[in-house]
Amino acid sequence: MKKIIIAFFAVIAVATTALAQTQSTVVTNLSSERFKAITEGDKTGGVIVDLRTPDEVAKGYIKGAVFVDYLSKEWESAVAKLDKNKTYYIYCAAGGRSADAAEYMEKHGFKKVYNLEKGFSEWKGKGFPIEKK
Repeated sequence: MKKIIIAFFAVIAVATTALAQTQSTVVTNLSSERFKAITEGDKTGGVIVDLRTPDEVAKGYIKGAVFVDYLSKEWESAVAKLDKNKTYYIYCAAGGRSADAAEYMEKHGFKKVYNLEKGFSEWKGKGFPIEKK
């Protein structure tokens, strides 16, 4: 009986390890400071994605960002066209939409997603650089 219990726990341990290794998507929530440092140091060709509306973007955005309005009807189709193997740095105004987008991207097989946890408002509030059209 003791051998059966030990074998059972061994099987559970192996299955848990295998499951953890198959989950290759990584969503990481970052502070403005970490987001800035990581995007500036990215040598992999990661993409900064601004998920705000056009009116919000008009007030400023992070340099190099591409724009995908999370609230538009085309949002899901726009995300479907992205390369799932690239690294994405996503943000919105305060972090809510980007957290939802990160979860969506994870469920759809994206490998690496960094979320600006408190959004563009904190970024701007800290005096980090912004661009305007």
